[in-house]
Formats: sequence, C-alpha cells, structure tokens
Amino acid sequence: MRLDLLTQAAAEAIGANVPPRDPLPGRCWIIGDAPEGDWQGHAGEVAGWTEGGWRFVAPPEGMRLWLGQGAGHALFANGDWHAGEVHGRLVVEGKRVVGARAAAIPEPEGGTVVDAAARAAISAVLAALRTHGLIEGGGL
Repeated sequence: MRLDLLTQAAAEAIGANVPPRDPLPGRCWIIGDAPEGDWQGHAGEVAGWTEGGWRFVAPPEGMRLWLGQGAGHALFANGDWHAGEVHGRLVVEGKRVVGARAAAIPEPEGGTVVDAAARAAISAVLAALRTHGLIEGGGL
C-alpha cells in the first residue's frame, strides 16, 4: 500500500484536515495543515485507507499525485504541496518551447525621438521569443 501511495496515487482531495467517515480501501488524501482525529500529527502527509486502517507517507521532494480531471497534479516541492500550477518544461512536438526565465528587457529611454531604443527593445523581445522557441528564427 505504501508503494502504491508513493508511485500510483490519485488523491481524493488536497488540504483535508478531517478524515472521511467511510473511506474506501485504496483511496488517499493529502492532509492539510491542521489535521484532526486519526490524522493528527500527520500534516502535509499522504493518508491512504486500507483494510487495516490508515497508512501515512511523508512526501518526498518531487512527489506528484493526480487530483482528478480539471484539477491536474499536486506537486510536493520545497516542503509544500502545490496544486493548480504547472512545473517543469513545456515541450511541443519534441521541441522545448518554454525555458528558464531570462533577464528583464529594459524599457526604451530617450528624448522625444526613441526610434533606436524602441528598435533595440523590439529586437530584444524577438530574441527572447526565439530563444524560448515561441517564434521561428529570422530577421526583421
């Protein structure tokens, strides 16, 4: 059961603090910050119901649990559960399209004529989009 909780789990809910009254064997929950009853002392852990009662797993870094259609995955990272967020790389048709965040692009500055600065800013935006694979390479 613990192996299933670590590798194949689909959680019924995230942040629950009160154990359900009549859980079915094989179901699991991501426990919230203020657990009560049988879950007391297991904040942030994964609780799975078995024929023999509750089993608890402390989530390792990078653990993912399916929360259901429309909710996606919950990810345990940096000591906390994250739900409704996308973590990792975005790959479309075998090509990475979003990578690490690049440095900020400075705003154009200047007097009344900012044509050169505007062109530099536009070029920097285009270069960033190309670096992330969001547009094809090429010149202006």
